[in-house]
Amino acid sequence: MERKAAIPGAPGAAALILGIETSCDETACAVLDGSGAIRAEKLASQIADHAPFGGVVPEIAARAHLDILPAMVGAALREAGVSAGNLAAIAATAGPGLIGGLIVGANFAKGMAIATGAPFFAINHLEAHALTARLSGLDVSVPEFPYLLLLVSGGHTALIAVEGVGRYCRLGTTLDDAAGEAFDKVAKLLGLPYPGGPALERLAAEGDAARFALPRPMLGRLGCDFSFSGLKTAVAQRVAATPPGALSRSFAADLAASFQRAVVEAMADRLGRALAMMPGCTAVVVAGGVAANGAIRSALADVAARDGRSLIAPPLRLCTDNAVMVAWAAIERMRAGSPSDPLAAPCRPRWMLNCAA
Repeated sequence: MERKAAIPGAPGAAALILGIETSCDETACAVLDGSGAIRAEKLASQIADHAPFGGVVPEIAARAHLDILPAMVGAALREAGVSAGNLAAIAATAGPGLIGGLIVGANFAKGMAIATGAPFFAINHLEAHALTARLSGLDVSVPEFPYLLLLVSGGHTALIAVEGVGRYCRLGTTLDDAAGEAFDKVAKLLGLPYPGGPALERLAAEGDAARFALPRPMLGRLGCDFSFSGLKTAVAQRVAATPPGALSRSFAADLAASFQRAVVEAMADRLGRALAMMPGCTAVVVAGGVAANGAIRSALADVAARDGRSLIAPPLRLCTDNAVMVAWAAIERMRAGSPSDPLAAPCRPRWMLNCAA
């Protein structure tokens, strides 16, 4: 097969772009064509590797990425019916995230770029989340710029005005714990398995959310920032006041429900304030692992509807860390005329989005 030339600017439908994601504890790769159609999609979770430790161990994560990634990329290319030499572009998450994992994925992508001559795109993980809802072919309305993004995950909680590709303005962020981190820590206090977020949501469905009076962090305060540390501490104090031994099922369920309601009300309040700051936004987009929580989605949809906006959420598999969003972010950048990145582009454990001019 004759090698296609690298495509500057908007990629045609025949162009194939490889995305790689290794920022935390999921190893993922995907091949998209220039229209955004998914030609291959692979993901391997490391939950079983980290569960004994109650959280992600960076060294274990990086070694797992190194073991899994080469064969995974090969399988994705075969499924997509393309050789590495025919890729129009190669993209990898370069931050933010765990530095060991970022180095594994980005350096693998750079090596492929050197070997094939394809352009390399160093993708900001937050930008990839911000643009996922615009991926063609999803069963959601494609939001037009500008729109409001609520990113809620294990490592990030932020409200971001998405003005265009490469143009973002952070309206608010967490002052301490991310929402997903708070869910996992509270789940651990309640004796639930890792990862705690889904287990806590299931337990909360059995409980009485009015039993415990827990704080609503930042409720009614100016701005759009979040805080979950004090709420987590309040739960820890309730648990510490119980007799030694395992918590009763009813106590744990009521505390889980009370905690979840506090988070929901705090998020709804923050979202309402962000909407007031961005009257021209076309929609509210929610992404990140915590976006899978049904109670949170329902409350956010209500807030958006009261403001005359729709809530758009990508499919759950694209809300959590994945490589489809990485390849799509590269396509969006190519369409916008952004240049590819040099092979010397660094990996960044901390990497804020550029603010709109």
